[in-house]
Amino acid sequence: MKIIPARPDDVSWLLAFREEAAAWLSRLGTDQWQRPYPADKLLETIQAGTVFMVQDGDATAATITLTPEVEEGLWTEQELAEPSLFINKLSVARTYAGQNLGGRLLDWAGDRAYRAGAKWLRLDAWTTNKDLQAYYLRHGFEHVRTVLEGAAINGGPRVSGWLAQRQTRPTEHVFMDGTPEPARIGGT
Repeated sequence: MKIIPARPDDVSWLLAFREEAAAWLSRLGTDQWQRPYPADKLLETIQAGTVFMVQDGDATAATITLTPEVEEGLWTEQELAEPSLFINKLSVARTYAGQNLGGRLLDWAGDRAYRAGAKWLRLDAWTTNKDLQAYYLRHGFEHVRTVLEGAAINGGPRVSGWLAQRQTRPTEHVFMDGTPEPARIGGT
């Protein structure tokens, strides 16, 4: 499997990928990702070079966004002063479920963040999805706090404010990495 940057012409496909994940999540009894994600916001993140896809031959097996940008109101000024990269929109195709692909993507993200000079790999998860929160805890993240105030990027109240982090480190993630070397962050 190879990890590559997403391209602008991947927007429609990535939105459909997210809809597949939303349908699966709904069957599990969670309201996560039930509101459509704005295509223009997704395109902005692709153009910024922060959206990545895992390719298995011609099939896309997973996607992740890894960015230095953070949604306003989640992290404190002190936390934001620490070099960090943030995970968003991690999703694995159902046909690849049960293969620890998400865990390997988290390791890839932690390794990439480490190479960029980040101390922390951080995320904000769905506040009501306890299974997702437990998943991140099993993968070495520590819960920092839950933020309920504010608005969601796609409208309505904040729904993704369960904050967690783990220290970055070099990791064997087993992907062929077809991404450019990450830009250094945090003044290092």
